[in-house]
Amino acid sequence: MTHVTEHPLVQGGRSAALAAACVRGGVAAGLGLGALAVLVIAAWISSPFPDGGPHDVLHTVAGLWLLAHGVDLLRTDTLSDVPAPLGVVPLLLAALPVWLVHRAARDTLDPGAGGRNRPRPSPSGAIGAVAGGYLLVTAAVVLYSESGPLPADLVTAGLWPPAVVTGAATAGVWTALGRPFPGPRWAVLPRAAGLGLVTLLAGGATAATVSLVLRADRAQGLFLGLAGEWSGRAAVLLLVLALLPNAAVWGAAYGLGPGFALGTGALATPLGLAGDPAVPPFPLLAAVPAEGRGTWLHWSAAAVPLVAAVLLGHRVGRSARTWSVRDTVLTALGAAGACAAAFTALAGAAGGPLGSGRLSAFGPVWWQAGAAAALWTVCAGVPTALGVRAWGRRSPRPKHVPAPVPTAPDPTETEPETETEEGAATGGKPSRMPSLKWVRLRDRGRDPDRGRSRNRFRLRGRRSGAAPGTQGPGTNPYDGDPYDDLYGDPFGDTGYEPYDFLPAAWEPTAKPKPEPKPQPEQDSEGPGTA
Repeated sequence: MTHVTEHPLVQGGRSAALAAACVRGGVAAGLGLGALAVLVIAAWISSPFPDGGPHDVLHTVAGLWLLAHGVDLLRTDTLSDVPAPLGVVPLLLAALPVWLVHRAARDTLDPGAGGRNRPRPSPSGAIGAVAGGYLLVTAAVVLYSESGPLPADLVTAGLWPPAVVTGAATAGVWTALGRPFPGPRWAVLPRAAGLGLVTLLAGGATAATVSLVLRADRAQGLFLGLAGEWSGRAAVLLLVLALLPNAAVWGAAYGLGPGFALGTGALATPLGLAGDPAVPPFPLLAAVPAEGRGTWLHWSAAAVPLVAAVLLGHRVGRSARTWSVRDTVLTALGAAGACAAAFTALAGAAGGPLGSGRLSAFGPVWWQAGAAAALWTVCAGVPTALGVRAWGRRSPRPKHVPAPVPTAPDPTETEPETETEEGAATGGKPSRMPSLKWVRLRDRGRDPDRGRSRNRFRLRGRRSGAAPGTQGPGTNPYDGDPYDDLYGDPFGDTGYEPYDFLPAAWEPTAKPKPEPKPQPEQDSEGPGTA
């Protein structure tokens, strides 16, 4: 008889899991490239006057894919034959690679369908394997782009793709582990920072939308002037959609105060547009404020960072009701720093060079936007967190209830007489609770029939029409039968006799008197009668 035990990959199971994770990273990179290639090739095929061949189209796909990872490109086909840098990242286009890496790392630590116990790498091994497989494809794409019209800048290619891919893989592994936190403060910190960042971007998108609506005629003219056929307009529309998150970041930077650059020497802030802007003809750039000093409508953009900082502090303060002041301040500072760091990265990706000369500085300046975000969130977020914490720790004051004022009874009104249980007519309502009172039986001496001394004090319970604990009208505590009390007849049994009527151990027991014998009845007529 042979016993067969199923152990898949008993030897080298961890190595096979690492290899599978590396393959997952490579597949994620291939999926991103394929999705982008489909869009570019579709636009090239639908164009009535295509420029270049399939080789140029694939180089364009490679350049755009690297640009989505933060790699600067160099345009070689310029009029001056001087390579012009291109560093503005379409943020919506960058969301696809980040999501694919996140999903690949998360699925690497997934136990599988049905909860099978398949070999899985360690968390650090999963991050390294997925990022390694993805970066291998990235290196191949960088080498391929060197022979095309949009070669990659090697410095940025060696810096930004590893950072983006490693961060996305780390977030995926953290999600697969259940998003653990080392403590309550660490759990509040990313949530508060995320709330502040989302509010900041939403406010920036609102400001950009309002400005674009006010200049809708100019934006429409620029959109129709860039392309005359529907395929070209579709390509321009896709580019506008990919740059919509960039417009939200620009609007948030505008509200923070530093604003954004429109070329070297030109700066747009809520105070006004200074310098001579160099604005390319693009529909989204129609939302740029006009030259001159700012008005109240431009100044109202400052409400965006204020609301974001207040919401960040409120989120921290709501969770800090049981914390100390020091922990609350440190958590608020950490959330403000995380929000500012995330916005700094977004501002650096949303801006950059669009060419050489005056277009070498375009969009938000990353360090100025990050410093302004940190200043707003610290100055408004920390006091808000402390105020919300103090409000949550307050003790509610008891409500003052005025004491009832007794009213004097009307002597003209008489209460109806009611029949008590003993049959006595008393005034007021009958009380169901007996009134208990200790009374002294001074008029009771020694009972010869019982052969013992009666108690000198007894707890009397009289049912009367008065309230419990009070005497009824016309009653005397020393009158009445002492046996008629609460303990004398609790259940209406007339044969019940309390213990205090029994003789004590030291008292002599009196013998009962013999009953007299019955006398024979005599004839009423007497003797001698007939």
